[in-house]
Amino acid sequence: MSDRALDPDTLLVQAMADGDRRALGQLYDRHAGALLALAIRMLRDADAGHDLVHDVLLEAWRCAADFDPGRGAVRTWLALRLRSRALDRLRSARARREVLHAAPGDDRPARAGEAPDLAPDRRRVRVALGALPQAQRAVLELGYFEGLSSTEIADRLDVPVGTVKSRTRAGLEKLRGALGAEAS
Repeated sequence: MSDRALDPDTLLVQAMADGDRRALGQLYDRHAGALLALAIRMLRDADAGHDLVHDVLLEAWRCAADFDPGRGAVRTWLALRLRSRALDRLRSARARREVLHAAPGDDRPARAGEAPDLAPDRRRVRVALGALPQAQRAVLELGYFEGLSSTEIADRLDVPVGTVKSRTRAGLEKLRGALGAEAS
């Protein structure tokens, strides 16, 4: 048995692989602070950082049996997962910004059957959506534009249904605030 196998973090991950939820809580207590600092530094958004840490630790729970202590420390395993997911989110956000900037005024003609006077409202909604954190915007877009249920969104994004629901709630509250403030 290697020294690393006796490492407390490795023992926690092994317990997680056996279904011990307390081990996940202990691993969270040991590493969430450092992971959160890294997530916020990479994403430059505290809410998105919290979501990312939550998602990474849930992923660690699901993949605990795959952890190989011979390949590195648990801290490194978690940090690499977080970095990879953060880069995915940054790339996705960059792609969305490019789409938003491609038509900044949303001066497209009205769609068939749509009143032309709705264009300013469409633009306000688009600007408000663009201001949301990527994770919140993604669940709202999938739900509204693709008509997916919370369960389908969770499957598509590989996050728990509860995370989808909390992101939806937070995103809708921010949209209400942004659109209500503009109407005043």
